[in-house]
Amino acid sequence: MFTDPIADMLTRIRNAQTAKHDCVEIPYSTVKEAIGDILFKEGYIQSMVINEESAFKKIVITLKYGARKSGIITGIKRISKPGLRIYAKKDKIPRVLGGLGVAIISTSKGIMTDKQAKVLGHGGEVIAYVW
Repeated sequence: MFTDPIADMLTRIRNAQTAKHDCVEIPYSTVKEAIGDILFKEGYIQSMVINEESAFKKIVITLKYGARKSGIITGIKRISKPGLRIYAKKDKIPRVLGGLGVAIISTSKGIMTDKQAKVLGHGGEVIAYVW
């Protein structure tokens, strides 16, 4: 049993990329699927597939690498934790590395990037930073 399944997902991605694996399997949840979808749309991962062949659904993420097998994801950090939730108002949404990275935010309209939240005028819980 995981205390923080989102932190587990981010750690699996970080560890797999450090070990230069091609793909990583993560236990399925709708929140993890939404986060993986954002990572795919922002170009941090190559693909995301939901595997339903086994008894439990899994998300299979294919990692993306640059020249000389250097990872596209330079850093990935969990911000809001179960013991200390971090929220941002619509006018105080954080920018990651001056706009070069992405903040993943959980709003009342779903999980989205910091740029989408600013455009829609929504605040919410800051889940993670990716750069």
